[in-house]
Amino acid sequence: MRAPFRVTVSKDYLTFSSAHFITLSGHKCESLHGHNYQVTVTVEGSLDPECAFVVDFAVLKRVLRPYVDAMDHKVILPTGNAKLTLRDDGDQTIVDYLGAARFVFPTSNVCKIAIANTTAESLAEFLAHNVWDQLGREGISNVTAVEVDVEESPGQSGVFRLARDLGN
Repeated sequence: MRAPFRVTVSKDYLTFSSAHFITLSGHKCESLHGHNYQVTVTVEGSLDPECAFVVDFAVLKRVLRPYVDAMDHKVILPTGNAKLTLRDDGDQTIVDYLGAARFVFPTSNVCKIAIANTTAESLAEFLAHNVWDQLGREGISNVTAVEVDVEESPGQSGVFRLARDLGN
């Protein structure tokens, strides 16, 4: 079998500035802080026989951008963390951490994501699964892998790779 091709997209508008915290008791990142994130997505697969590319760059950017935009200028909150309880009260989102109210945010400033913690690795996994699923909904079936790199600051990133086993 011929080695798969890869396309990569990393654009200045595939960035988001967000606040978050992680739940590691006593760790300095437990405090609310923020990053200017940069997202890079790489897709592998065979060439589409009609157009001779893996995925049209325009499609890849269109698929990824809504997820990036949804996190921009928001506080990212994980909905899958057993240490946290998120509750909405009117126009506020209240975050209870280990049973005690810790944060109160305007709900309009919150982005809830079904992950366990708001690490770069978990954000990369969330984005990779959503890109994979959306490409499938678009009828793109030649993709064999999606890799997402979420850089939280220059030189520091979390990467997640999702691949389909072709049994070859």
